[in-house]
Amino acid sequence: MRNVFVTGATGLLGNNLVRELVAHGYAVKGLVRSRAKGEQQFGDVPEVELVEGDMADVDAFAASLRGCDTVFHTAAFFRDNYKGGSHWQALEQINVTGTRRLLEQAYLAGIRRFIHTSSIAVLDGAPGTSIDETCLRAEADADDYYRSKILADRVVTEFLDACPDMHACMVLPGWMWGPGDIGPTSSGQLVNDVVHGKLPGLIPGSFSVVDARDVALAHIAAATQGRSGERYLAAGRHMTMAELVPIVGHLAGVRTPARHLPLPLLFCLAAVQEMYARLTGKPILLSLATLRLLVREKDRTRFNHSKSEHALGLSFRALELTIADTVAWYRDHGWFEQQGAPTRTRK
Repeated sequence: MRNVFVTGATGLLGNNLVRELVAHGYAVKGLVRSRAKGEQQFGDVPEVELVEGDMADVDAFAASLRGCDTVFHTAAFFRDNYKGGSHWQALEQINVTGTRRLLEQAYLAGIRRFIHTSSIAVLDGAPGTSIDETCLRAEADADDYYRSKILADRVVTEFLDACPDMHACMVLPGWMWGPGDIGPTSSGQLVNDVVHGKLPGLIPGSFSVVDARDVALAHIAAATQGRSGERYLAAGRHMTMAELVPIVGHLAGVRTPARHLPLPLLFCLAAVQEMYARLTGKPILLSLATLRLLVREKDRTRFNHSKSEHALGLSFRALELTIADTVAWYRDHGWFEQQGAPTRTRK
């Protein structure tokens, strides 16, 4: 592996993967939907060759795949799916059809190594139990985003059946946090909402929280050490929102709410936030789809990483370090000041 192509390069995972690859000495092409955003993200990484394109039209950038030997496919339609409304057409076009076309064009370009960013969304288990890579979720028990990731994984495995000389495997991240989240994703949005006092209370739900930099390292290890056709978990540490929010507040130096919001109130708040998102186009922390997901998946976030630990040497840095680095990145890049709300220092 010498010359690599990374989709979703400006994303939370993508940008950290690009930085790790450059640090490891690889030549990197990064797919970006906006060159300006790519230059903003990688102004300090001049080694990256930016390729402007969109997973909705893989053929338009397919020529840029030539000369590469490995594809890291991190791009996906995700964030907008949880802003309310139906997004199946975009989910299918980008996450499913886009993955298929990328595999086909990569193969035609002579690429024989493909690392696909899957998700813990493709796994399921009973509440409180340990879930591993064999606990696959039934398509009937999936919301639209989960279904799109299940189908994308199926695209990869079916392609391997048809073209066994392609080496492809899947990495399954949990809820990613870390620096460089210019989106922001839901984790970055939570940090900003906590800092600006926009969190009215604690919501139910549990999560598997992971550093995007550790997920990036898992991708590189999967490319160099993984077995074709295999799934590798990189889900991170199980915790509840009641455990997570105080850590964010402590590291950001702000007070955080302690009260738990009842579900009926949360559904009302989510409906109002969706209306706000439709009117303003601004990101929100809580939508009806997000709330339904939190209720359904509560305590289904305990994952067994023994396979990834043994096969890839996967390990996770301390969660407090991850959150501290996330908070520091937003502070250093002026996010807390530019949104106009002063932080409230803890006493």
